[in-house]
Amino acid sequence: MKPINKLIKFGIINIDKPSGPTSFSVSSLVRRKLNLNKTSHLGTLDPKVTGVLPVALGRACKLAGFFMGHDKGYVGVLHCHKFQKIEELQKLIDDNFIGKIKQTPPHKSAVKRAERVREVYSWELLEEDNDGKDFLFYCDVQGGTYIRKLCSDLGEMVGGAHMAELRRSKAGIFNEEKMYDFNEFDEAVKKYNDGDSEMLASMIVPAEEAVKRVMTCIQVEKRVLKVIMTGKPLFLNDIIDVEKFRALEMEERFAVFCGEQFVEIARKVSDYEMVAKPEFVCN
Repeated sequence: MKPINKLIKFGIINIDKPSGPTSFSVSSLVRRKLNLNKTSHLGTLDPKVTGVLPVALGRACKLAGFFMGHDKGYVGVLHCHKFQKIEELQKLIDDNFIGKIKQTPPHKSAVKRAERVREVYSWELLEEDNDGKDFLFYCDVQGGTYIRKLCSDLGEMVGGAHMAELRRSKAGIFNEEKMYDFNEFDEAVKKYNDGDSEMLASMIVPAEEAVKRVMTCIQVEKRVLKVIMTGKPLFLNDIIDVEKFRALEMEERFAVFCGEQFVEIARKVSDYEMVAKPEFVCN
């Protein structure tokens, strides 16, 4: 396990966000508790929405953009304004909301309200209540898909519906299997301040380990490590696993390692002998 001071300065912790606080306030709480200069949450949740909220710590904030936009999973409650049969409602979903769809973000959103294409991989109604108006559902979607808007768009086809409850169960590589609520986090911080860092260390994912799980890793020669760490571009003869590198798509991002040492995130380019440019250097 990495030393706790390195984990805190370059790691990610998955917080179980409760209903009420904003994602920003959760991130700020983590920052204050760990006495960091900066933290950054990886994907905003509305204040009433609960669940998976990864928070990048210290220098790992610079990696936030590489984790945003990954697939998300949600469990929620759809409330219909009129009685609906679950089979008929599911058919409407299957026929109109699965696959690539066009979606305009809701009025209360942090992004420009312009129509965009997002993909819904699955949207399944799991069970219904006795009055045929409330339906528990699970959906698996492309990052940036608004579940509230999915529910209201479906509502336009059935006489009205809205999202009553929502919980994020997955955000890219992060899920509910290793997630910590405020009480658990607070207990770990108190133990850490008392000299016992084991609990807190077990909660933090090293940033380089997270990077390994979201992109291809390419090994480079040790002789070029010092030069690469200054932000110099990569050349083909710097790379050990050349065939693995050649299999990457042009403009694709990849992680660069020298043995176990995380060096940078780079982007494949075509520019004479130079084959990649750095986008983040771990120096």
